[in-house]
Amino acid sequence: MTPALLLAGHGTRSTAGVEEYFALADRVRALAPELTVGTGFIELASPPLTTAAGDLAAAGHEHIVVLPLVLLGAGHAKTDVPGSIAAARRQLPGVRFTYGRPLGVHPNLLTVLDERLTAAVPPAERSHTAVLLVGRGSSDPDANADLHKVSRLLWEGRDWPLVETGFVGLTHPRIPQALERLRLLGATRIAVVPYFLFTGVLEERIRAQSAAYARQHADVAVTVTGYLGPDDRIAGLALDRYAEALDGTAVMNCDGCVHRRPLPGFADKVGLPQVPHAHPDDRGPEPPAPPAAEGVDTHGWAHPRPRRDPLGQERRRRSAGHRHGAGGLPRHRAAQRRRDDRTHRRPPRPPAGPLGDGRDP
Repeated sequence: MTPALLLAGHGTRSTAGVEEYFALADRVRALAPELTVGTGFIELASPPLTTAAGDLAAAGHEHIVVLPLVLLGAGHAKTDVPGSIAAARRQLPGVRFTYGRPLGVHPNLLTVLDERLTAAVPPAERSHTAVLLVGRGSSDPDANADLHKVSRLLWEGRDWPLVETGFVGLTHPRIPQALERLRLLGATRIAVVPYFLFTGVLEERIRAQSAAYARQHADVAVTVTGYLGPDDRIAGLALDRYAEALDGTAVMNCDGCVHRRPLPGFADKVGLPQVPHAHPDDRGPEPPAPPAAEGVDTHGWAHPRPRRDPLGQERRRRSAGHRHGAGGLPRHRAAQRRRDDRTHRRPPRPPAGPLGDGRDP
């Protein structure tokens, strides 16, 4: 039997966003009708991943490829989904799980982004419209850096005069800061592009904050484009990631990973255990947290707790792991948020000159 594909979505409280996720899953099925495609979520929507894996196993599948249906390799792909797989593996000891990698930085996604821009910006205005690409934001610096890479690749070879990066939360620059930077650089027309697969609370927040900025700055025309949405090219990319996982070629950038390298400001993340989000629809009591994606064939995407740190010294770590404090946030995430607030409050860099053609501001 061909290994099944389980699309691990994040989940959203938005009914429209959940429907778009299922619409993308249908596009994957249409492109590969011989493949069984399961659907499940980390949080906020049903079914949870463990239930989806159980349904595939009940249908006779003994090998399941789990694909994190996220754009960049941040905490959901590195921690939450592997934690859910580990829980499913304990419930389904006869099933083999193989883990794929996120959609990542890919030409298909760049092409869709440019089409969303083209639909929102008239051709005559394209050459003097600055672009702001807005992502979710993460406490993983490697994922944040990848969004900057997407911005750069969107600029390369195209006639957008300037492409900058902003974030909805967790890191900086936030949307108002990024818009102000573009204004100071001389932009009078800005197209804001939500780098999201589906609609949801955060995509709507991008629109609201962009509109609020535009009301306060009558000298700048701000347009918000469409997000990526269900698309055959994205469905095809998901199938490519499925094939990589089966071939054993799904690899990641371990050199820039906060779970393996003590990066400045993030050293406390090295070796943290992988614990899934608590999903209210999970069947049965929550099992104890396992050591790092036990029993999962991850090809490098899950991060087992290292016995020693990269310098070869024993790490003295508390065993609390992902324990939640009174504020409801995991302790390491609460500490990260405090660091974010302390270290990222920097004024925008002074403008280097008028926008001009934008390629050397």
